Amino acid sequence: MYQSFYTGALGAGTCMAKMSILSNNLANINNNGFKPKTAAFTDLLQFNLNDSENATTELQAGNGVRMQRTYTNFDTTSFRNTNSDLDYAIHQPNQFFMVQNPTTGEITYTRTGHFYRSERADGFYLATDAGKLVLDQNGQPIRLRDPKEIAESQEDQENQDLTLIEDDEQKVSLYTFTHPSRLLSVGDNEFAPPEGMAPILVENPEITQGAVESSGTDLAKEMTRIIECQRAYSYALRMVTTSDEIESTINSLRG
Repeated sequence: MYQSFYTGALGAGTCMAKMSILSNNLANINNNGFKPKTAAFTDLLQFNLNDSENATTELQAGNGVRMQRTYTNFDTTSFRNTNSDLDYAIHQPNQFFMVQNPTTGEITYTRTGHFYRSERADGFYLATDAGKLVLDQNGQPIRLRDPKEIAESQEDQENQDLTLIEDDEQKVSLYTFTHPSRLLSVGDNEFAPPEGMAPILVENPEITQGAVESSGTDLAKEMTRIIECQRAYSYALRMVTTSDEIESTINSLRG
């Protein structure tokens, strides 16, 4: 009796954890480059019914399930044109921009290519909306030309091919990993590799300038999963209340 009570309670808690993941996916449906997470579950230990522990029998009972891990799907989604030279969209899955926190020096990776021109004491840099610097193929911050210089070049008929990036040797680069599924989410649609997993520079990156990658959240799929999760949660709670009612009835009969 106690087993059914705790199995139901464990199932309800697992449903709440899954609901939190689905809600986060829906909340980021309009965020550029967002990649939805999926929860993976595993069965807890099972035991034989009315038989010895090592006997071969089809009569088995489980102890519920638990959420084993979450994984992120880094597949490419549709692009949205922005006509901004500071925006970049990644064509291939499992590839990322390398960004750096200018204060702490911490390096993370993201597929969000909606960048800005950040003015610092020594010039202009390509940066994320959180102020993190976008790094090039050598792991160095990408310097941008002064907007005044670009405006003057557009008026100069002989110098209209002036590039946005100050150093012609610098390029907006992409990095990948041997096991992208092991990347750890650190918030703001950014990821960090576990210790010992080094980034790999993509030799010929496929990037579209003037566009961003849309969110990977599928509204129809997420809503369907939420309904399924709500039903599973209600069934788990019913199991808990039924077990409690049966136990109360047994105790009253004993009394």
